[in-house]
Amino acid sequence: MPKQKTRKCISKRVKITGSGKVSRRKSRQNHFNARQDGDHIRAKRTDQVVKGKDAKAIISDIRASL
Repeated sequence: MPKQKTRKCISKRVKITGSGKVSRRKSRQNHFNARQDGDHIRAKRTDQVVKGKDAKAIISDIRASL
């Protein structure tokens, strides 16, 4: 039976923490930020935690090679 391959597009966008949570970067932070206030920009710097069935699907796609 062949090995399962990791989905590289997902593994480059998310990170699995030491406790097993899935963290991702907030969207829309690359450009057009000068027009936003500082609170909004600082809030986008924090990572988001993926929850529920989305997290389980991501873990199964990434852990295929582990």
